[in-house]
Amino acid sequence: MARDTAESDGGENGDKRAFGGDCADNNTLLDRRSYLKLAGATTAAATAATGAASASGDDYDVITARGQVIRLGNETWENKLIDVTGGGSITVVVEGAATIRNVGVKGLYQGSSFIFSITNTGGTVSFENVYIGDGANKRGESFVHGPGAIFYHRSANCRVEFDRMNVQGYPNNGFYCSNTAHGGSVHWTNCYGKNNGVTTFRTGSGRDTLENCVAYNDNTDYSTSYGRWGNYSESHGRPLWHWGNQTMTATNCNFAAGSYGAAAITHQNGRIVLDGGNISGGTQGRVNTSRAGSTPDLSIPDGVPTSAEAAASGSSGGSIEPRGDYEDLRHTYEFVAEGESEPTDYYFEIEDGPIEPSTYNGATVEDDVMWVSDDGTRAAGRVVDGRHAWEFDTNIIDATVEGPAHAVVNDVDSNLDRYPLSGASGDGWKGDMPWHDEEEADEPEEDDSDDEDDHEFEHTYEFVAEGEDEPTDYYFEIEDGSPIVPSTYNGATIEDDFMWVSDDGTRAAGRVVDGRHAWEFDTLLVDVTVEGPAEPIVNDQQSYLSRYPLPGATGDDWKGDMPWHTSGEHTYEFVAEGESEPTDYYFEIEDGSSIVPSTYNGATIEDDYMWVSDDGTRAAGRVVDGRHAWEFDTLLVDVTVEGPAEPIVNDQQSYLSRYPLPGATGDDWKGDMPWHGDDLDRTLLLDGVGASGKTKYEFVVSGDVEPTTEHGSSINDDTVIDGGHVTGTINGWRDAFSFSGELESITIDGSARVSLDGERIDPSEYGEELPQILTIVSNGSPAAYEVSVDGRIETIAWDASSRHATVDSDGTASGEIEDGYHRFRYSGSVTDLTFEEGTAFVYAGSDRISPDDY
Repeated sequence: MARDTAESDGGENGDKRAFGGDCADNNTLLDRRSYLKLAGATTAAATAATGAASASGDDYDVITARGQVIRLGNETWENKLIDVTGGGSITVVVEGAATIRNVGVKGLYQGSSFIFSITNTGGTVSFENVYIGDGANKRGESFVHGPGAIFYHRSANCRVEFDRMNVQGYPNNGFYCSNTAHGGSVHWTNCYGKNNGVTTFRTGSGRDTLENCVAYNDNTDYSTSYGRWGNYSESHGRPLWHWGNQTMTATNCNFAAGSYGAAAITHQNGRIVLDGGNISGGTQGRVNTSRAGSTPDLSIPDGVPTSAEAAASGSSGGSIEPRGDYEDLRHTYEFVAEGESEPTDYYFEIEDGPIEPSTYNGATVEDDVMWVSDDGTRAAGRVVDGRHAWEFDTNIIDATVEGPAHAVVNDVDSNLDRYPLSGASGDGWKGDMPWHDEEEADEPEEDDSDDEDDHEFEHTYEFVAEGEDEPTDYYFEIEDGSPIVPSTYNGATIEDDFMWVSDDGTRAAGRVVDGRHAWEFDTLLVDVTVEGPAEPIVNDQQSYLSRYPLPGATGDDWKGDMPWHTSGEHTYEFVAEGESEPTDYYFEIEDGSSIVPSTYNGATIEDDYMWVSDDGTRAAGRVVDGRHAWEFDTLLVDVTVEGPAEPIVNDQQSYLSRYPLPGATGDDWKGDMPWHGDDLDRTLLLDGVGASGKTKYEFVVSGDVEPTTEHGSSINDDTVIDGGHVTGTINGWRDAFSFSGELESITIDGSARVSLDGERIDPSEYGEELPQILTIVSNGSPAAYEVSVDGRIETIAWDASSRHATVDSDGTASGEIEDGYHRFRYSGSVTDLTFEEGTAFVYAGSDRISPDDY
């Protein structure tokens, strides 16, 4: 039976963009020729190619591929069998938040481009129970790699959910989704793919996820006639390839490389974390396999269709049971508290009802402690030592769990931190449930004759910082009608010097270090702020600070001015605002007081660049383009400032010439600070005096580096320092740098004399020799390229390649070019050249080369 789909525990909608043609990651995989050909086909042609009635004996429509384009908006497109056995092309362009369910592609695909192209710019696109597993070849596609299965477009910006997919034998990627690096996210669950050229799962963002998925290569023969798949064969593609520079996670997945060189690979500076599952065949790049095994289970995940007919008819090769008690409700939400004696109250809300209680996974339906709103969009419950489950069909927009129960959505841990979402109705309805009234009724009536000291308060709030040496300041406020009193609940300590209550008893504050504070009261919390590592606990449960402040809170003005905040008598500031040159400073005070860092006058506390001696009498720091401040009570006895920062004592200029005074311990302790690392005892001078025109330079050192004014050199705004890598320009003057370690490489473009530690050097003698130049020249139209060498290849810092291209450690460079040229330095020989879109003129030295040469 057909069912509407929904977003479950996720959903990231990006900014909307107009659809302007297929120009993707390396701009497009629908090349210009293919795109114009597809644009000439009409939706009417697509309709004409659809079977007039369901296939005999089965509940699905048959669509014969004849070159048509089918465009989907905000709709459900289900129970379709796409027949490609005749060799025709078909493209389904997903322009809206569509649901594609129960679709099978039958036969070896010999058409052009991708079968599905996602261009949607808002909402969620869902694929469920889809089979694209009969393979493809290059008969109808001139692009180097041939056709692909699913493409997430460069212009797309939406959430895509793939569930129970089977994609096999496609030359140009199974799931080409690395364009999420530019917006949106893609999420695979229970998906299966193998023998897809280039890659099966191609990701681009840290938001992308895989769970319970399988990808590998074996010797299955789908038909590789009509040419090779570019550089790939049916058994030669990456199972998982992550682009971009973020970390993505694959949970409980299984990957095997087969004949390919690695099963999981990163591109650029991305990172993959395998959380559970197994992998074999090695990795390339930054892949964390510490939590994965080495014996992958390559069987098809449960529920994945194994034929086009099975998918189109809504099964997975046999009958498929409903997820829970209701055939027409797609999602489940469970609250699992088995073995827990403490009650959990939970609340959640969806976009549109109904919500129904369920016995899914053996859950119990308890009418007395389960509630649904009249409109069916909100539900709540209390579970103790058991399991509650609910079923529904639209997006979750809010969820709150108060207690130890574990929240599970569609058999996956629910990420509660992401709620509430847009459309949630707030927290006002939470808490006033029938079982709460019963709880109050069961409580014995208070004896008014009891002494106030014996009063049992309804609520406790604890701030737990045991083992923490960093102080935590906290502030909270309650409704009128009850006082707040300090408590020894759960072994807490009452520290009068570090605990405060307002005169009306509705506000309290404290500072706790390596200990526990507790408070008791009767009315509801309306505001809580915690500044530090202490854990807030309300009524023995974690306190969710993100829900505060609530209506009735008096604001933040009262927070911060507590007795324990009393400032030191003196302040010392080092003001370097607007200064790009670092200042190192050192000062010392008399015994009897400790120096503490301060935010006085808007100063910044930088732990990595501020130091205090164990006895608290000496302090040091490094400040660049900012302000440091300190407080203390006794008198200064020594100050040293090395750099342009201005020293200010008690809001007045500090006269450094009067130091040191009697009692100072000397200079031996100065200079050996954590931020100094290796001393910057070496000098590199780039001298362009007398040269005409601008000279560009790039160099790399093995240690730290900073600009200096030695030899009268200037410090320029266009100098860029990234670790030990430096680029810049000189125009008739000098730049100088102090550094530690070794000079590893240096390149000069122009005219300049280079000296190292006072000795003239030849830049060509430093670094690995990259003697050859590769040049890619635009022909006036967009192109996306990838080139590989058997040595090393690097961009040139001042060339357009440094902004529009990337290089990998394996000797591969890729980029996009629309005008001008890109240049690279390289060693060895060019081994491969491909264009994923368009073409350009490519020269190795002075020799023109083309993809046909490789």
